[in-house]
Amino acid sequence: MRDAVLAILLLGPAYGFQVHGALADRTGGRRRINVGQTYGTLDRLAKQRLVEPAGATADGLPLHRLTRAGRAAALAWLDGADATGADPWDETLDRVLIARSLDATGVDPAAIARRERERWTARRAEAAERAELSDAAEHAEPGVALARLAAAADAARAEAALSWLDRVAALPPVPLPVAADRPRRGRRPAASVDTESAASTSSAPRRPDQSPVSP
Repeated sequence: MRDAVLAILLLGPAYGFQVHGALADRTGGRRRINVGQTYGTLDRLAKQRLVEPAGATADGLPLHRLTRAGRAAALAWLDGADATGADPWDETLDRVLIARSLDATGVDPAAIARRERERWTARRAEAAERAELSDAAEHAEPGVALARLAAAADAARAEAALSWLDRVAALPPVPLPVAADRPRRGRRPAASVDTESAASTSSAPRRPDQSPVSP
């Protein structure tokens, strides 16, 4: 989710609820998370100096924008730098879907999909090689049979990924407009990322559209 948020902010400054909605819209509904997680992610990105405050909207919603380092990180992810420990298939889906929804400088959806195809082609070849161990090795080592089956599964997933990427390549990108959705109840004006994050991570659970209660 961290990298997806950074990629979304390539479009320009946005407020937390706007980023939250964009995550769902621009991943085809794959990333439907609690709004508090979005605010928490923005807070962590600010502490990592990848995101910084960018003023506020006329109605007091705090805006967030990429720093230079944040923009570099977003473009690196779109170029194929998977998050540590992330599943490659999840990364490919999010990366390709988000790229196709963006109309931002430095983002070429077709080139991104081609690079993903190159990576999955290499993964398929590597998995197929592991799946084709000799029958003699399988008889000598009981665990080899399971390893071959696991490799065959990896090869099948790579084949499925390539089939999906072929379908993507046959379709034009679908840039989405920047949504201006607001919480159904106004949020308290906040001057910084920390203020908004603190409101969203309070120990008392709160609906996404519920305003903080003053002491």
